[in-house]
Amino acid sequence: MKRLSLFTTCLIILVGSWVFLEFVVGGLISVPIPGSVVAMYMGLVIIAILVHISVEDSLFQEFLRPIHETLVDDRRRLRRRVIAVLIPIFLLGYTYSIIAQRANPPGSPRDAHPSPPLELTYKDEVIGAMQDVVNPFRHYEKDDPEAFKAHVENGRRVYHQNCFPCHGDHLDGQGHFASYLQPLPANFQDPGIIPNFQESFFFWRIAKGGPGLPAAGTPWDSAMPVWEDHLTKEEIWDVILFLSDYTGYQFRTFGEAH
Repeated sequence: MKRLSLFTTCLIILVGSWVFLEFVVGGLISVPIPGSVVAMYMGLVIIAILVHISVEDSLFQEFLRPIHETLVDDRRRLRRRVIAVLIPIFLLGYTYSIIAQRANPPGSPRDAHPSPPLELTYKDEVIGAMQDVVNPFRHYEKDDPEAFKAHVENGRRVYHQNCFPCHGDHLDGQGHFASYLQPLPANFQDPGIIPNFQESFFFWRIAKGGPGLPAAGTPWDSAMPVWEDHLTKEEIWDVILFLSDYTGYQFRTFGEAH
């Protein structure tokens, strides 16, 4: 079997890397990868290829051989003609994709802060009445500061392992994937978010995600996953403690706003 040329091998690696990033990695995380991230990794792949072929003069010459043959060999005239046709078509298509006007879909009615259910649940377990449920670890803030700090740090860990790609390093809704989401992820630095809601409301929104929003108010178009399928109750409550601790905002308690 004829061995692939070095140029063909490098081209396969380059294309394969792009397909892996766009479709395999993107499919695994179920969120589109930002173009800037793809471009960065593709740049690294190109640099690795250039380093490899420039280690020895023989490798570099082997890499250039198909290019040289295509440009000057009379036996490759058909290949030259095909390339001469394909390059303008590719550039035309790429240019069109950049400048083409895309009609924005009509806006859909949506309540940014839906009414929660009467009962707060975790999976099939009823925790209690929504307005009465309190964070079971909140009392440590006064009763046991060291234990409270440990819960906050656990919440920090959970947030940065699961939430920051959308909600951002600084909890401002400016994560790497935020620009691909509509509506945008919540900005917890907004003084109109945390102080206006109880911790039980945040537990409900985190646990149930977009699919758990009430049907009466659809379409919600929320990309929030159902986190109760992945996080424990303690981890959700700890994330809520971290949100408050990091931003400095206090959650609303029933009947009063801070």
